[in-house]
Amino acid sequence: MATVRLSDAVIPEVYLTYQALNTPELTAFWQAGLVVRNDMMDTIARNGGKEATLPFWNDLDSSIEPNMSNDDPDDKATPNKVGSGQMKCRKAFMNQGYSSMDLIVELAGSDPMQHIRNRFGTYWARQYQRRLIASLRGVMADNIANDNSDMTIDISAEAGNAAIFNADAVIDAAGTMGDAQMNGGRFSAIAVHSKIHTRMVKNNEIVTIQDSVTGLFIPTYKEMRVIVDDALVIGSGASAVYFSVLIGAGFFGYGSQLGNLFAEGEGIPRTPVAIERDERAGNGGGEETIWERKTTILHPQGFSWTDAEGTADALTEFSPTLADLIKAAHWNRVVQRKQAPVAFLLSKA
Repeated sequence: MATVRLSDAVIPEVYLTYQALNTPELTAFWQAGLVVRNDMMDTIARNGGKEATLPFWNDLDSSIEPNMSNDDPDDKATPNKVGSGQMKCRKAFMNQGYSSMDLIVELAGSDPMQHIRNRFGTYWARQYQRRLIASLRGVMADNIANDNSDMTIDISAEAGNAAIFNADAVIDAAGTMGDAQMNGGRFSAIAVHSKIHTRMVKNNEIVTIQDSVTGLFIPTYKEMRVIVDDALVIGSGASAVYFSVLIGAGFFGYGSQLGNLFAEGEGIPRTPVAIERDERAGNGGGEETIWERKTTILHPQGFSWTDAEGTADALTEFSPTLADLIKAAHWNRVVQRKQAPVAFLLSKA
């Protein structure tokens, strides 16, 4: 019985256009506007090297009082200057492959291309979201270790009900931004574990609004869009601590290079999609594997990355793994607290 194999069905250029429909923009953090595609990061992802330095201008110092004008021509005012800073971002070079034996596919009597295409896109979208949450956890760990927890409220060690997620604690977390969170509403979403979301619902604190553009109904908590992900927990069982995150729009910058289809023949990685045949596998029955490769940058604004080379926290792989992203040693805030629109709440559920 003749069977269409992946090597027959996959045309890399067409396959990549299918994958473009399954970008991370479909995940909750992207849809909420917390991650913004950045042309500079796209460019960096396509260039050589494993990391890059992103410069930024500091805000004007409003604590400096303006000059008072007069009519004395010899009284010369001295202009001030604006400062600058920089943060390092790190590329992630990732790949994944899935294989199937020829005989199994032949017995199934169906073309696996549609399923693999759809699920591979979902796989990568979930991986991006996992990496984003791991980065948030690392930023929080850095804040606790190096910045006196000025972005973090921790009630998890309190006695009884005082340790449980509550509205007052959320307000305290938002208050860590001082007047910045009042002037313009810097927090546009709150990301929580499903158990925290359940408590919100039980407390009748969720307000659903209808998006004027899409018509979709969006759950909100204190005017912040609610995002639910069960990766927002540290530990398990009775010792589990849930970390809720208040995030401002565009806190994460994102850039990627999906391959030569989108970079006019100069893409990175060189071969974004590949089909591998092992004719001897299955005692000669044959095995086929499809590989995908991604080069991405997903970086929190206002924080600088370090590989921590020469220390116990140095990377074990060429690119940061999820275990690396959660470590305080790899992150350092390089802006003032009010310029980083993120806050954390550690609690019980």
